[in-house]
Amino acid sequence: MQRAKYAPEFKDEAVKQVIDKGHSVVDVAKRLGIAEGVLYTWVSKFKKADEPQSSDLKLMQAEMAKLKAELRRTTEERDILKKAAAYFAKQSG
Repeated sequence: MQRAKYAPEFKDEAVKQVIDKGHSVVDVAKRLGIAEGVLYTWVSKFKKADEPQSSDLKLMQAEMAKLKAELRRTTEERDILKKAAAYFAKQSG
């Protein structure tokens, strides 16, 4: 028996119906005329590809720490400038 080949667009649309639209695998498989096991495989591959790898995760965490530090510094600078503006407004008025 020969295995059926499906276009990547067909696979993507089937997976989107399950993940994005919340339809069950059984319903989507019946509507599209494919085996449930095939669709389960496509969905699991999509979910694995969507997860960040551990090295990517470490890079993302380092970037987040850097951005948090920059935000903290920028917030402090803004607060200092607000106080200075209020002080000089009081002095001139």
